[in-house]
Amino acid sequence: MKSPLASTALFHLGPVPVTEAVAVTWAIMALLAAGAWLATRRLSLQPSRLQACLELIVETVDSQIRDTMQAEPPPYRAFIGTLFAFIFVANWSSLVPGVEPPTAHLETDAALALLVFIAVIWFGIRAGGVGGYLATFASPSPLMIPLNFIESLTRTFSLLVRLFGNVMSGVFVIGIVLSLAGLLVPIPLMALDLLTGAVQAYIFAVLAMVFIAGALGEAKSNKRTPT
Repeated sequence: MKSPLASTALFHLGPVPVTEAVAVTWAIMALLAAGAWLATRRLSLQPSRLQACLELIVETVDSQIRDTMQAEPPPYRAFIGTLFAFIFVANWSSLVPGVEPPTAHLETDAALALLVFIAVIWFGIRAGGVGGYLATFASPSPLMIPLNFIESLTRTFSLLVRLFGNVMSGVFVIGIVLSLAGLLVPIPLMALDLLTGAVQAYIFAVLAMVFIAGALGEAKSNKRTPT
């Protein structure tokens, strides 16, 4: 069986190899963008069933942001909602025959974790300014600067490892069972893997909210009481 860490180039754009994970990621982004445009191009005050469903999804995301971050959703809705939607669809892309979820590849999960790392910095600076955000690394004492910086890196790495490990292990186990037991036996495992994929998308989004909320709270506090 192919190593779960292996990436085979499908084609090249000049000197840059494009792997299956990258191609599937592009396809998912195009699908989500096209779906969002088609679903929102005819919004009205008297919502259709589709619009009502979309509004319910948005309200659910907003409610989760309020509960987790203790903040109003509009500044964070687009990032958190898109993050969840992409990971959810990526994890469930295994339903398409011959497609391996891009989240089962280390480079995709690293890119997602990097986005969260950048978002924490971006929202932290927006909340407390550059000085207020940088001061968070000196809390509660300047002696903590190295440890706080290492913590920001390790929690980003933990996002990567958690998502990669869970999705890749599901794909790997199903592949082994399928090769040994035949076509129908892995179906219960596939159903469990889909459930795990949905849960992992939720957990990733919630952890992103927790990290951003932590940066917001400390940055705002440092802005009010500069040291």
